[in-house]
Amino acid sequence: MNDAGILIIGAGQAGYQLAVSLRDAGYDKRVVLIGDEPDLPYQRPPLSKAFQSGDCEAEQVTFQKEPFYEGRRIELMLGVRVLHIDRERHHISTGDGRRIEYEHLVLATGARNRLLPGWDSATSGLLKLRTLHDAHALREALNRSKRAVIVGAGFLGLEFAAVAAKRGVAVSVIEASSNLMSRAVSAPVAEAFREHHESLGVTFSFDSGVKRICTEAGRVIGAETTGGMLHEADLVVVSIGVVPNVELAKDAGLEIANGIVVDLNLATSDPSISALGDCAAFPSRFAFGNCRIESVQNAVDQARFLAQRLTGHTHGFEAVPWFWSDQGGVKLQIAGVAMSRPDEIVLRGDRAGLKFSAYGFAKGHLVAVESVNRPADHIAARKLLAADAPVTPAQAADPQFDLKTVLQPVT
Repeated sequence: MNDAGILIIGAGQAGYQLAVSLRDAGYDKRVVLIGDEPDLPYQRPPLSKAFQSGDCEAEQVTFQKEPFYEGRRIELMLGVRVLHIDRERHHISTGDGRRIEYEHLVLATGARNRLLPGWDSATSGLLKLRTLHDAHALREALNRSKRAVIVGAGFLGLEFAAVAAKRGVAVSVIEASSNLMSRAVSAPVAEAFREHHESLGVTFSFDSGVKRICTEAGRVIGAETTGGMLHEADLVVVSIGVVPNVELAKDAGLEIANGIVVDLNLATSDPSISALGDCAAFPSRFAFGNCRIESVQNAVDQARFLAQRLTGHTHGFEAVPWFWSDQGGVKLQIAGVAMSRPDEIVLRGDRAGLKFSAYGFAKGHLVAVESVNRPADHIAARKLLAADAPVTPAQAADPQFDLKTVLQPVT
């Protein structure tokens, strides 16, 4: 058991960062990184933007080449599916018949796309976007497309919509709620981005579900909404959120509640197993309870923290959640928790010129800041939230008030 070391299941952003950070922290035992995809660990954010526009290729989204892992003594096992965790014997079983021991197991199993009922992957032109394989298929389809329907007006769907529209594709978005990004951003920011996308030629059908995907001879020809509207298309992209991959953890008897439940140290209900990234539900003062955050920065922050904790250097994860999305040349940066329903929202900056920030307050406390093309506001917001600074709505709304002064100690 002494040389069993740390076994990481999941070679996405969180798993990759943890493996690297363990070596950076001086961890000297065995580190094994298992991924079910055949590709070297890679970045997901460019897949919906630069990769689709042709501005980058697969080798540019790959974190590192194989010699890097060899040099850091990180054992890569790619294209390997883990079938079972034996908590009592401290080993896992894989689909290719191997048993691998662990001293400490880390679940970085991520999430998978939520699909429409009756999803048929054999239908030509009906696609999703999660993996590098998905991205290749989508780019090929986009190169041939004249009319595209995107189901879901979340971050990823809108990023792809902007790329497609700028390439001259007629884009329609079908969204079940009354506005775009409705579960993640405030109404003023959602409205600003709706106007921006419409200026690119994107059309929206809100408060609409998909009744059926229309096909002919095995190919997509459109999508019919629950309201009876037919959107003709040669490409339909489904982007309606993700589901955390908790099956391994659940079968192993770990606690599950909207993800794999972990404590402030990212430890599961089994102290020999930790979880992080998209699959982990962790306590956060910024969310007033447990939350699961699907973002690159959360994965990186948690991986760096966990590497320190597993090498005995720190305890108690706490980081300001933050996120970004580039949509057709407009950058959205969010610090704090999603604020689709805050008690109060105040705006600061030029709303008409798409250079403004929305400050959200709950019970009188600043809980989130959404910045549109205002990076300085975003950096300041992260500092304000980290310090739990006593910003008032009046101060946030006053363009003459320097919010950084709230961070200065009173003398």
